[in-house]
Amino acid sequence: MKSFLLLLSRIFLASVFIYEAYDSIVRFEETKQTMAAYGITWQPNTLLVLTISGLIVGSIFLIIGYRVALASTILIAYLLPVTLIVYSFWNDPMPQRQVHLLYFIKNIAIVGGLISIGVHGPGRWSIRRVLDVQRAPLW
Repeated sequence: MKSFLLLLSRIFLASVFIYEAYDSIVRFEETKQTMAAYGITWQPNTLLVLTISGLIVGSIFLIIGYRVALASTILIAYLLPVTLIVYSFWNDPMPQRQVHLLYFIKNIAIVGGLISIGVHGPGRWSIRRVLDVQRAPLW
């Protein structure tokens, strides 16, 4: 049961980033405009393509349980700066402050989940375990 729940948590966490990658691809130009509105103007095409690639690779690795520490690091490297830039609740007027604080805390909780999976590993149901089981002895 524990291994199934670890797999489920990896899928749930990765789904957030898969949707973000999908949305960024479908709304590529709008995403670039949003980046510009937040002051991110240096090489927006390159940054967006690298971000989308990182989201896809990190999500796939997380789901299949391959190099979950690396996957978690990639996804955290995306989520922390985005959270600090977009949900800077301390700069917002009061009605927006509460909503942005909620989103900020939610994203920090997602970072906590990624750290936990990165530290504890993917569990029994992972591609990594399949690869290790099928590997022939080297002696």
